[in-house]
Amino acid sequence: MTRICLMMIGLCLLMANPATADLQTARQHVPDAGLVGKARLKVLFWKVYDAELYAPEGSWSGDAPFALTLNYLRKLKGEQIAKRTITEIRGQGFDDEITLARWYEQMRSIIPDVDKNTNITGVADESGHTLFYRNGTLIGTIEEPQFSERFFGIWLDEKSSQPKFRKKLLGERG
Repeated sequence: MTRICLMMIGLCLLMANPATADLQTARQHVPDAGLVGKARLKVLFWKVYDAELYAPEGSWSGDAPFALTLNYLRKLKGEQIAKRTITEIRGQGFDDEITLARWYEQMRSIIPDVDKNTNITGVADESGHTLFYRNGTLIGTIEEPQFSERFFGIWLDEKSSQPKFRKKLLGERG
């Protein structure tokens, strides 16, 4: 009986780990989910987040489904994250301000404030929708393929503002 109780406690602790929860999230939506690459975003001397990209069999091609997990290393407001998202999309050359305003409002309503060790996972599903999870719990969906393309392009597009980060995330050397 003691052994069973210890196993149950261990299972509960494992399930409470945000990183484990987000790998499980990736596996829900990405067949044969495997790690493509990982990277840490630092701005000046501040660590912002660690990122991991999951795709079928660990090979990303740009086609859905795939999942990107950001494990935050500092406290940030959800509104700050939404603003930065729109700034990055705009920086890639997308300038439809009406669409950007709509996406900002959607992001603002979905993305929560984060603390150190909060995981946000974005999943691009087979329909081109973006599903957002916080520590393994679904918090919202944006059902616009154009949003999905632009949102994930922040990290994965050749026009990314962080090319070295992008290479690490894609598992590329050099």
